[in-house]
Amino acid sequence: MNNSFKVGIYIRLSRDDGNLESDSIVSQRSLLKQYVKENNYTVIDEYVDDGFSGTNFDRPAFKKMMKDIELGKINMIITKDMSRLGRDYIGTGELIEKYFPNNNIRYIAINDGIDTFTDNTNNDIAPFKAIMNDMYAKDISKKIKTSLHSRMKEGLYVSGRCPFGYMKDPTNKNHLVINAEQADTVKLVFDLALKGNTYHSIAQYLTEKKIKTPASYYNYVWNKNCISQEYGVWVDTTIKAILTNRIYVGDAVQGKTKKINYKLKKMVKNSPNNYIIVENTHDAIIDRKTFNYVQSLLPKNVKRPEKKRFYLLDGLLYCGDCKHRITIRYQNKTGRSYTTCDYYRTYSKYHVCTTHTNNYGNLEKVILDNIKAIYKKYLDINKVKESIDNINPIDNTLEIKKQIESLKFANNKLTETLDKNYMNMLKGIIDEEQYIRINKNLKEKIENNKLSIYNLKNENNKSNKIDKRQIEKYINEFLSFENPTRELIINLVEKIYIYQDKTIDIIFTFKNVT
Repeated sequence: MNNSFKVGIYIRLSRDDGNLESDSIVSQRSLLKQYVKENNYTVIDEYVDDGFSGTNFDRPAFKKMMKDIELGKINMIITKDMSRLGRDYIGTGELIEKYFPNNNIRYIAINDGIDTFTDNTNNDIAPFKAIMNDMYAKDISKKIKTSLHSRMKEGLYVSGRCPFGYMKDPTNKNHLVINAEQADTVKLVFDLALKGNTYHSIAQYLTEKKIKTPASYYNYVWNKNCISQEYGVWVDTTIKAILTNRIYVGDAVQGKTKKINYKLKKMVKNSPNNYIIVENTHDAIIDRKTFNYVQSLLPKNVKRPEKKRFYLLDGLLYCGDCKHRITIRYQNKTGRSYTTCDYYRTYSKYHVCTTHTNNYGNLEKVILDNIKAIYKKYLDINKVKESIDNINPIDNTLEIKKQIESLKFANNKLTETLDKNYMNMLKGIIDEEQYIRINKNLKEKIENNKLSIYNLKNENNKSNKIDKRQIEKYINEFLSFENPTRELIINLVEKIYIYQDKTIDIIFTFKNVT
């Protein structure tokens, strides 16, 4: 009789169960094989899901087992207990009460005394056991969530992947230290934003300069001629994520996402009000003053539509009547650019506003003349020039030293990886071709880090020197206001309101002078 059963033994261990010796893979396998031997069953296959939660059935070995049932390879499943089959009481109930009977599958849970081919009271209480297993999973999920939140509130970094610009402290996995190579890219992104560039233009610049994206540090593409969206091309969302992330001022910002519930892996965004933020938990890459200033510039820069033509005042113009944005559009027929109220253009048939049409060239000249007149009235040129002599050099020796140490540490790790790579080839884990490719990449990284160290040492030697003539040159360019840059304009102007009657209000970034 027993020989007619083709048995599949199913073993599952989740990460949450991993600290229980009695639930180990070895323990379950030993119990199941002993049971099979005592009952003279024939084992067709063994299905093992190691490190998979029982709250869902998206498990590779489980799915293979279900496929084998459909193919008729097995007609009996044995587990240590019902919780190994699953902890979702709805899914587990569907399997035991409907799927297995419909497919003539015998199911046995040894420790629970359940055998679907016999009539016993344990089978009757199986649904209640499934509910208890589900409740256990829910309780474990709550405890883990509470523990993680507690650690986040202490300022400990608990995420598996480090934010771009940082790496795990080798002496403390819950503490971040600066990754010098990536930090240079972060600084460049902020510098470009300070100069009035949009997300898109920053992304284009970094891509053209072949600067590695955050994704490329995690998933390196061996074929350097193949630049894909994922690995080699910077995108607007990545730039936005960097420019708006407080992690770069030394604050731990966690809890940005959460699971829908304990049974699903799907994550949803948390409200910013529910973020867990702890200040000054690690070294900053961007000083707080610069970061805050960039946040004030973003609405002026990043919301501008990308256009073929550059306009100095783009993103600063607003309708003085309805307060919505005013955009600049190019007219092919006349070869001129003109302004129009966005709100009017979108809802013109409802007469919610008026066109606010102006020749952009004339408008820009009027506005720049007004700005020039204002600063000449209130700016004491002599005091500005005299202040040059009072400039003291910034001693950034300590910061440079930290970056050098970080690069040296990275090179030590890369050298260790080189050695491991060689051993992997000897053991046959990788072939010679793979060994050569990996070695080439690692050596390139080591050489790049050495070059960065050399440049940092030179920077340190020059850090106490100030070219006051160069500073005076910049100040004279500013005072002349002959060819104002986008950077200069957004640093001076907050908003410009244009009214239908051609009146213009300029809101400056500095306080009114009385």
